[in-house]
Amino acid sequence: MVTISHLINKIVSSRPILHDAIEQGIISYGNLAEQLIAEIEEELNKKVKHSAVVMALRRYAEKIQKRPMPKFDYNSEIIMKTNLCDVSVRKSPALFSKLRKIYSIVNYEKGDALNVIHGNYEVSIVSNMRYLEKIKKELKGEKILNVEKDLVSLSLSFSGDFLHTPGIISTATRKLNWENVNIYELVSTLTELTFIVSKKDSAKGYAALQRLVSEEK
Repeated sequence: MVTISHLINKIVSSRPILHDAIEQGIISYGNLAEQLIAEIEEELNKKVKHSAVVMALRRYAEKIQKRPMPKFDYNSEIIMKTNLCDVSVRKSPALFSKLRKIYSIVNYEKGDALNVIHGNYEVSIVSNMRYLEKIKKELKGEKILNVEKDLVSLSLSFSGDFLHTPGIISTATRKLNWENVNIYELVSTLTELTFIVSKKDSAKGYAALQRLVSEEK
């Protein structure tokens, strides 16, 4: 049986910013109930009391505020790399041999960046802007879906068991989402988590991650 509490859980869980506001205790349950009551009545196909929605919101808040947040040892260093680009290309049988050539373009000893992210049907290539034309040249004959310029990478290094600690990625992502930072790509390895964001969002993205690191110490 669908109840008001079930619907509150469904609605708030699907809206990260709303979830964060409730978790931080910075939202009026009465005002939020006014906003949600029509949606709840439509789902239940009946009228509901404002006080019942407020009570369900309070119970939801108590539940998530009591839930232990994942504690984690972050290294203090946040690495930022600027002047990046992101090339998205359709997967093809010939693409993989071309990717090998792209790997040889980048000078890792000078701190250059190259992340190749494989999806089911597409591949994203993140590298320095100065390599963009060479990358496009190597991709000749492939279907390039999109090119983003003026990007920045923000990388966190982990000293703990990142892979087996629930909530680490979502916590960091929500910090950026709260600051309205759009994430173009997310790259994770055994000990690193990297966000690719726009240059215009880099300062507030860096500040948001720095606050996360400071809070977890």
